[in-house]
Amino acid sequence: RWALIEPTLSAWRQARLDRRPTGQPATVELREIFNAILYVNRTGIAWKYLPHDFPSHNTVYAYYAAWRDEGIFAKIGYDLAGLA
Repeated sequence: RWALIEPTLSAWRQARLDRRPTGQPATVELREIFNAILYVNRTGIAWKYLPHDFPSHNTVYAYYAAWRDEGIFAKIGYDLAGLA
């Protein structure tokens, strides 16, 4: 599944990096962010209780909120539903 999700997330990140005035690359792995979001979804825990194996809860939530607001989750859902 990651092979289908990664291009969408990488394109989203690249578009944001292109607009970033500093041009500094992101330091967090997209797969780790996505795994942390799945963990919160699966367990129902509060963001601030994410295990320390994941990136900080502030970072994970910021990505989640951006992806939610920009329709990334909907696009990924359509891509994965097309496999069925």
